[in-house]
Amino acid sequence: MGWPGLARFWLAVLTLLGIGAAALQLTSPTAITSAEPVVHADPMPVSLDPHAPSAQGITNPSLVTGAGIPEPDPALLEAVPGLPQVILPKIAADGRTPMDVYAAGFNRLVSMPRVGLLVTGIGMNEAESLDAINKLPGAVTLGISAYATGMTALLEAVRKAGHEYVLSVPMESRGYPLNDPDNRLALMTSLSPPENLKRLRVFMSRASGYVGVTDAFGPMNGAGLLGLPDQRDPVLAELAQRGLLFIDARTSRQSPARSSTRSIDIVLDDDGSDPTTLDDRLEMLIRMARDSGAALGLVSVPRPVTLQRTAAWSRTLAARGVVLAPVTGLGLPPAASELGQLAR
Repeated sequence: MGWPGLARFWLAVLTLLGIGAAALQLTSPTAITSAEPVVHADPMPVSLDPHAPSAQGITNPSLVTGAGIPEPDPALLEAVPGLPQVILPKIAADGRTPMDVYAAGFNRLVSMPRVGLLVTGIGMNEAESLDAINKLPGAVTLGISAYATGMTALLEAVRKAGHEYVLSVPMESRGYPLNDPDNRLALMTSLSPPENLKRLRVFMSRASGYVGVTDAFGPMNGAGLLGLPDQRDPVLAELAQRGLLFIDARTSRQSPARSSTRSIDIVLDDDGSDPTTLDDRLEMLIRMARDSGAALGLVSVPRPVTLQRTAAWSRTLAARGVVLAPVTGLGLPPAASELGQLAR
């Protein structure tokens, strides 16, 4: 062939290789991604590893604002005199409260009926807790057990997923001692109100960044203690002066929708994990919301079947004219006279 022929041969080979490389580049995943973003159907799951990346887990973006829950703010914390290890929430000097600062974003101008879900038992079983964090919409409020271990990593995972959270504090329930929240640590009717306040403060110091406290503690609640005004009133006063919401697990329609105390309207899983009963009660929760404007349901234990059916139910709400709201967003929609002020 000689040198001129050999040069022409290699020039042809290089030209074909270049055309092939260009074709591969145009059909590669990188090229497709750069032309049009790929939308993934499932968010990245949250891990209890505080350094792991996480999706925000927030649904209904037109109704929910912001992403994630803020880290605990030092301006909203204070040490107890004489007990430097006990750090408690407080109202900031500028008037900001924990129930407002750590609330999940929600458009309060929405006029549709509002349903809320509180899922407690978070922190008692790692697998169930991760399922609740990952599989439930960010608008679901989580109840963190005061007995939870690995609290720092757990709360960071919850915040990254966009869930606001309350602290589940054990209190004496009806049926004690058969139903025992651990009388060595829990708030008990046999103790004086000052002693119960000490126990409450110890529990509150185990976590931070929460919007409030609840007596919903797995399948138990604090009906025994909260049924006594001399025991109940100091607890509610302590929480109110610290800017915290209280969610009463005793089902009642008496709590005003705009107050800092909110009662559960229906317990969704007190019959265990029976799916038919759960589905019926989820439908009842919608009817309650349509009747009164807002309703709150309690999931006391994050069992896998309960989480699966609740998550599926939540995806049907928008089409039915109902919005899933965090507990802090369950106040009734503003009156017409308030709309102008809120919109500014």
